[in-house]
Amino acid sequence: MMKQTLASHNIRMLFWISFFGTISFLQPVLTLFYFERGLTSSDILIVLMFWSGAVLLGEVPTGIFADRYGAKYSFLLGSFLKFLSIVLLLFAYEPWMFFLYSFINGFSVTFFSGADEALIYDSLKESNEENRMDHAMGKIQSASFISMLIAVLFGSYLAKDLADTQFTVLIMLGLAFHLIELLLILGVKQPTADSFQKENPFLQIKSGLKVIRQAPQLLLMFLNVTLVFIPAGAVYQYFDQPLLKDAGVPVYLIGVFYAVAAILGYIASNSIGWMTGRFSRVWLMNLSGLLAVVGLLLSGLFGSSLWVVLGAFFLLRLVGAIRYPIYSQLSNDLIPSGIRATTISLLSIVDSCLDLVVFGVLSSIALKGYSTVLIGCAFIALLGTLLPIAPIKSKRTELKVEEDSQFKL
Repeated sequence: MMKQTLASHNIRMLFWISFFGTISFLQPVLTLFYFERGLTSSDILIVLMFWSGAVLLGEVPTGIFADRYGAKYSFLLGSFLKFLSIVLLLFAYEPWMFFLYSFINGFSVTFFSGADEALIYDSLKESNEENRMDHAMGKIQSASFISMLIAVLFGSYLAKDLADTQFTVLIMLGLAFHLIELLLILGVKQPTADSFQKENPFLQIKSGLKVIRQAPQLLLMFLNVTLVFIPAGAVYQYFDQPLLKDAGVPVYLIGVFYAVAAILGYIASNSIGWMTGRFSRVWLMNLSGLLAVVGLLLSGLFGSSLWVVLGAFFLLRLVGAIRYPIYSQLSNDLIPSGIRATTISLLSIVDSCLDLVVFGVLSSIALKGYSTVLIGCAFIALLGTLLPIAPIKSKRTELKVEEDSQFKL
């Protein structure tokens, strides 16, 4: 990737924004924190449903906001709401407070969803490097693994007794880092010809829906990704802590395993270019999906075996690091610049609907134990993996012509 370009600047800024914005000292003990504050397994899944409901409500309006006013303002508003949601955790002792926290936090994420990819893709286009989108997103994603490496080691150690005062310290540390994120967002620069248009929002939605209709493989690809991510990422990360604990891992060592997983994720994220240079992106998507199914199934069936649980834990973390950057390249190749954030937000609505369905189904079987939940997750991930990802080269060219004609009018 060329140096001293707009793309290199924004990638560098989003790397550090991701580092400070994703750091969570509470993460290695989050589920245990929920249990200590009185939540049940079913309550935790309802917390996830509130998060997804907020995303469902927020995706389109925040996507339009990003397309009209730019990534910087979208990021600033989202970061402020995220900060506010984390403050609520200091006072959350009743389920409804956790639901409120989750709703605000989920809504805050929608200000970043789509806007970050749109900003990077259009920045890369200015230096004719849009074919390196997966490399860029892998680099940005790697920041979250570095922040995790730091946070989980300190977090699990500082909360080793699971005392309420220890949880408060972890939350306050996280808030301090999110303040730095707010300041870093001010350094983001807009591309000259970018995705942020001042047109009628209803026309933006109409154009985004048209893109999805014209490229059905975009929707299938998205369903493939999200039906694997929901069980292998969103659900699994809320049950891996009790799973590790029940398999015999002390609380303070959970952070160590999180740290090792973060190192593996960092290496994988920075090796996306090497992988896609040797294997097709579609093949990597299919392989990683099948690995997610295997990891979830082993976790559900052999939850009492320490080595099986640890193997599945690292496998699922590795899968999460590989899939998103590759999907980002494949999907953004199909989306015109002027409505990129809005189109991604429209797709995210589908994700939120699926979140609600999956969390609702899993919450009904959560009373039987989280091993049952994980087995259910494996079947859902298998369904997603079986959805075909079609080659997009010819369609990309067709849409490129349409994009050029659309924005010359």
